[in-house]
Amino acid sequence: MDAELERVFDVCHGCRRCVNLCEAFPTLFDLIDESDTMEVDGVDKADFGKVVEQCYLCDLCAETKCPYLPPHEWRIDFPHLMLRAKAARFKESKPRWRDRLITSTGGAFKALSTPGVAPLANAAANNATLRGLGERLAGIHKDAPLPVFHSRTASRRAAPTDDIEPRAGSGTTGKVAVYVTCYGEHNEPNVVEDLLAVLRHNGIAVKLLAGTACCGMPKFELGDLDSVAAHKDANLPLFLDAIDDGHELMSIVPSCTLMYRQELPLLFPHDEAVARVGEAFFDPFEYLVLRRRDGLANLDFEDSLGKVAYHAACHQRVQSIGQRTREFLSLVPDTEVTMIERCSGHDGTYAVKAETYPKAMKIARPVVRRVREAEANTYGSDCPMAGRLIEHGLDDGSTATHPISMLRRAYAI
Repeated sequence: MDAELERVFDVCHGCRRCVNLCEAFPTLFDLIDESDTMEVDGVDKADFGKVVEQCYLCDLCAETKCPYLPPHEWRIDFPHLMLRAKAARFKESKPRWRDRLITSTGGAFKALSTPGVAPLANAAANNATLRGLGERLAGIHKDAPLPVFHSRTASRRAAPTDDIEPRAGSGTTGKVAVYVTCYGEHNEPNVVEDLLAVLRHNGIAVKLLAGTACCGMPKFELGDLDSVAAHKDANLPLFLDAIDDGHELMSIVPSCTLMYRQELPLLFPHDEAVARVGEAFFDPFEYLVLRRRDGLANLDFEDSLGKVAYHAACHQRVQSIGQRTREFLSLVPDTEVTMIERCSGHDGTYAVKAETYPKAMKIARPVVRRVREAEANTYGSDCPMAGRLIEHGLDDGSTATHPISMLRRAYAI
């Protein structure tokens, strides 16, 4: 591991194109520049972990900057090398209890959204005294924006399965099973409702998958690959049943979709079930664009969205599906979409930890500035967490809106 880290770090040192993406690269280059040799061989290998700690696996270095990806002879894949390093470190020494807790989103979010508990959790998140105590005892930054918990979860709000007669297209069946995700279930049930409404308005038969587990992305970012495998094993039978019934799969969180489209197929390359599920997963706007190409999308919009500042989530961009959200929103009459392609800084748990919250806000600053400059009527991101951090950075009383919710408003449904 150390030999491969040294090899890749030496290439990065000679290139430095990624210096402005996140803190991993400035941390690496500072270690090199402050070493006796001013080369990678002068850096104590024990300090390699400082670089790994700053990587939150957004994949943007590989997606947008690195010229040395395979099939280049140097075969650099920085984010997945960082994943290997995180997994090795997780095996060697268990992370602190704070990190184990905040990455256990399935159980923790379910407990916090329990009727009677959710109002207390939300009140605590807005209490300065308790937040200060939480920073000292748990390492959750007192100013970091925390998700809102709803006791009336997405599953409790969902309507029964449709009796819509699906119309298949060249790339879609017209039947969708929505993977609600931890975040959609407990923190953004309104966006799940909006997705169901939009799909039905487009003549798509849709149902909500019940009993699913976390996608595993939080544990993935921690390097806990055994937990990732356990989440995969819990979800695959439910996904496969839906696929066998003619459904495609979809979620409102790009990271959850990415897990099944890219990360799990890489981790389990010989698992045919993983491959089937990955092929069946779609981004919501990718799906709508495919339906439009087949003449099956509903383009009867009632309301304009005006000026929209749209942040493209990192984990959507790395799926290489193109600018589908902007493409579909731009179909709404009298709507002008300004697209922002920079990391929001939220990056899973990175923006809530006491030691990395200030760095997250520094990363978010250019995105927040672009939203202000757009003078938009509405703004938001495909990633609800990114939208929340942008809203936090603006701090002007405005509220981020998920693009699916924007679309529902345009349909006036």
